[in-house]
Amino acid sequence: MQASLLFKNLVSSLTGLYDKNEAASIARIVFEEKLNINRTDLALDPLRQINKKEEDKMERLFQKLLTGSPIQQILGHTDFYGLKIKVNKNVLIPRPETEELVQLIINENKKETGLKVLDIGTGSGCISIVLACGLKNADLTGIDISNKALRMARMNAKLNDVEIQFKERNILEKKTWHSLKEFDIIVSNPPYVTESEQKDMHIIVLNHDPHLALFVPDNDPLRFYEKISDMALSHLSPGGKIYFEINEAFGKNVKNMLESKGFTNVLIKKDLNGKDRFVSGILV
Repeated sequence: MQASLLFKNLVSSLTGLYDKNEAASIARIVFEEKLNINRTDLALDPLRQINKKEEDKMERLFQKLLTGSPIQQILGHTDFYGLKIKVNKNVLIPRPETEELVQLIINENKKETGLKVLDIGTGSGCISIVLACGLKNADLTGIDISNKALRMARMNAKLNDVEIQFKERNILEKKTWHSLKEFDIIVSNPPYVTESEQKDMHIIVLNHDPHLALFVPDNDPLRFYEKISDMALSHLSPGGKIYFEINEAFGKNVKNMLESKGFTNVLIKKDLNGKDRFVSGILV
């Protein structure tokens, strides 16, 4: 069978689940990963053939995709900030906005050395791992309530050859804070999608990403930000910084909350789509 025809068939099939551009992007990932055929190869050799074994392998993969399984979970990994990050059903698939968050932190702290950094709700460990690579001699700790997520985070740290301390902690329980040391930076991309927003989310996200890492009650949307900020008051060093990824609807709320607790230079920053997505502050 011609590879180009198989590619077109996959894009056409996926268009029912995704828009055409995203369907084509997924198809390209599949072809490069499983057949070692990239976009240029298809353009230069439209008559290129694949054998029956390859065709059968692709057909099995197509069927998984058509059930709504994310390509990252099918392949078992994703690319995040140029690094390979393993993922499964127990961790949130890293989003492009989170790449912007780690870039922000690196840009603002790249001249420092030996910073102690805490990543709260580490999940796959993607934030901690990139910061371990991008900050000079940083000391990274990642915590999560999910032991299954932490197992994946440890695998990813080993895969990317970085040393990170991963600990099972529930940040909502104040009694667990005493075991944490003092940090120069605290970063978190906590659950921030309100339950009422579920109706607007893609069915694939709803069916395959862990809800524990996604949703907060409508009547308590800042639950994690409040607790993390309270913990930071006693666990940030003087001049320490806090960084959040946020729900675009609550930027001013998070900013006001941080300022009410004594944080200074609190800033709301937009993502590449122009949405309020990050809040940072300094504890003097």
